[in-house]
Amino acid sequence: MKNRDNNPWFWIPVLNFASGLPYAIIISVSVIMYKNLGINNEDIGVYTSLLYLPWVIKPLWSPFIDLYATKRKWFLAMQLLISIAFLVVGLTIPMDHFFVISLAVFWVAAFASASNDVASDGFYLIALEKDQQSFFLGIRSTFYRLSMLTGNGFIVILGGYFEQEYGDKQKAWSYTMIIVGLAMVVITIYNYFATPKTEKVLVKNSVEAQNASFGTVFASFFKKKQIAIALAFILLFRLGESQLLKMLTPFLIDDTAVGGLGLTTQDVGIIYGTFGVLSLTIGGILGGIAISRHGLTKMMLPMILAMHLPIIGFVLLAHFHPSLLYHVQWDLYFFNFDYNFNVYTTLVIILEQFGYGFGFAAFMMYLIHVAEGESKTSHYAIATGFMALGMMLPGMASGFIQEYLGYGNFFIWVFLATIPGIILSRFLTFPKDFGKKSEVKIS
Repeated sequence: MKNRDNNPWFWIPVLNFASGLPYAIIISVSVIMYKNLGINNEDIGVYTSLLYLPWVIKPLWSPFIDLYATKRKWFLAMQLLISIAFLVVGLTIPMDHFFVISLAVFWVAAFASASNDVASDGFYLIALEKDQQSFFLGIRSTFYRLSMLTGNGFIVILGGYFEQEYGDKQKAWSYTMIIVGLAMVVITIYNYFATPKTEKVLVKNSVEAQNASFGTVFASFFKKKQIAIALAFILLFRLGESQLLKMLTPFLIDDTAVGGLGLTTQDVGIIYGTFGVLSLTIGGILGGIAISRHGLTKMMLPMILAMHLPIIGFVLLAHFHPSLLYHVQWDLYFFNFDYNFNVYTTLVIILEQFGYGFGFAAFMMYLIHVAEGESKTSHYAIATGFMALGMMLPGMASGFIQEYLGYGNFFIWVFLATIPGIILSRFLTFPKDFGKKSEVKIS
């Protein structure tokens, strides 16, 4: 079933970029867009949070992706639907009832994006051998994160540029969303030609097809060995990170009088868009290489610690507010960069991004282990659905916790919240050399 003639380097980066970019636009960029278009905070908070739901409940329909058509047909169709949805959002923004209409279209895009993730993950598990899966795991997570940074960075900067250029926020964000839609069209076309045709379709009335039903596929996941500990680990592993991600940007931007660092939005964007991207890329690549060379058993604990220990840096920043600043200014075409370079903050972000890229590969490799067996696409989707739930619920509470504790104590709490996941990781069992590269050459 696996085609060695297709080089994974040609399709894995773009396929995973196509998973992360829609998520960033729907979940994060939509908040900024609606805020600039005059929607009140209450409506933004309620309705954009609901857009996250498809990723939580995607296991409910993931068996259908396993049972009907190929994963390749699924993700190409979903990416095309996402492209059309973003184009429609761009066209509806100038309308009177754009908020309701665009939210409805975003909901369609959210379900399509969650389905695209299921199909893309399943295709990855089918198209690559085990040694390739571990090697390219860091590449997958890196390009997914790069797509998130593209959405939250470049796309937002582009919207801001159009606002200044035209002096009309509706026109600015209409053009921005149309450009995003066109970019997704290009990505979809690329994936059509670059991804290999390596799958078979279940023949109707065959024994395999008869045995694969929605109920049996879903129920079989919860019959796996050590499933209770596995689910507890999946839910708790990102308990600290889920809260960190929600409150980190407010901490960096908030005034020093309320415990923040007082950076501008542009300062944060430049730091993450330069040093952060480089560190994340290096960490992700090295994480995949480490697992493929040494196996998950040997690397699990070191990689988890690499992901969580950088939180100590934010604890120190919140308590001591160090400031070693260098003023940096340069012009790049129509963008003018003028910001204060905070050495200590930049160093902590470099460590955090590198640690995330390096350590998260171990977690994703464990999810692959949990999904092993028949119906691996559906089972991987169920596992990532629990992961999404473990991100959503603590993230929703993070603002209240931060307000109660203050930034200094909040980051201490976030660090302590990583401990349950670390403890549970020591009780997990999987083959000794799981993820370790065999002697087969990786093409």
